[in-house]
Amino acid sequence: LLARRLVGALVAAGVRHVVHCPGSRDAPLAYALDAAERAGWLDARVHLDERDAAFIALGIAKAARLEGRCEPVAVVTTSGTAVANLHPAVAEADASGTPLVVVSADRPHEMWGTGANQVTRQSGIFGRTVRDAVDIPAGFPPDQRLDAAVSRALTLARGALSGDPGPVQLNVGLREPLVPGSPWRP
Repeated sequence: LLARRLVGALVAAGVRHVVHCPGSRDAPLAYALDAAERAGWLDARVHLDERDAAFIALGIAKAARLEGRCEPVAVVTTSGTAVANLHPAVAEADASGTPLVVVSADRPHEMWGTGANQVTRQSGIFGRTVRDAVDIPAGFPPDQRLDAAVSRALTLARGALSGDPGPVQLNVGLREPLVPGSPWRP
């Protein structure tokens, strides 16, 4: 439910293009993105290399800017070191003032610091290169608070208040089961 609401909030906030680099932890996001694309809400592309995926998303956002549109484009990835591979594109988005939205799946916070596989401190991983870094913990209610957090992050990505567009990160904690129990028809 959290992944579905998050994808709906991204679309409501103006995201029309998503580049997805699939893994295991981000499976709920993959299912939600697929349903949203089938409903005609967005265009989702799949790329297997995180660095490539991030630069493709950056290129789509830059192309929109050349056409006079400030459209945030999302790159979605799984947890762990996959997120670190996005950093070069995030740094470029920062330097060029391009609204790139990193949606990073994460392990639940109770797994941090336990030696569990693929647990990387993803929160704040991009430092000052992002306009906002939002942690959405596992179990966060899929309601208006999530919509508001996404809307605020996308407002900052566009530079609507500051005049300084750039990248943002939505770090989403996801607990098992990672496969939905029923299909979603947006």
